[in-house]
Amino acid sequence: MTITKSYLKDLVYQVNGATIEVHKVLRPGLLESVYHTCLKLELTQRGIQFASEMLVPVIYKGIEIDTALRCDFFIEKSLVVELKAVEKTLPIHDAQVLTYMKLLNAPEGLLLNFNVEHLFKQGQQTFVNELYRSLPD
Repeated sequence: MTITKSYLKDLVYQVNGATIEVHKVLRPGLLESVYHTCLKLELTQRGIQFASEMLVPVIYKGIEIDTALRCDFFIEKSLVVELKAVEKTLPIHDAQVLTYMKLLNAPEGLLLNFNVEHLFKQGQQTFVNELYRSLPD
């Protein structure tokens, strides 16, 4: 399958729908692990392929090193999704998503903070990189 911008747009739409459902049912105030578990269930029910808490390979000077670095979700081998349940996301969280995208060759990433009243007004950030810009429409 060829990844296109329209494919990613549809995938993000589907993931957003699953995320909205989890947030609508649970609301803010729980641990990240609770949202993670429920989002795994929601994605599975919707038939969306993903890896959860996937080890992210880190290559240093041509050598793969064991870092135990884990990505919350790597969806359809093209979308990084990092979950938080914090008062406010910080620049380090942005950097985390961007780094996972680079290491996994993912063109797009989402940072989702469930500890907000309105998830998609306050709790979602979308990131794209050069790989995304080079994709066909």
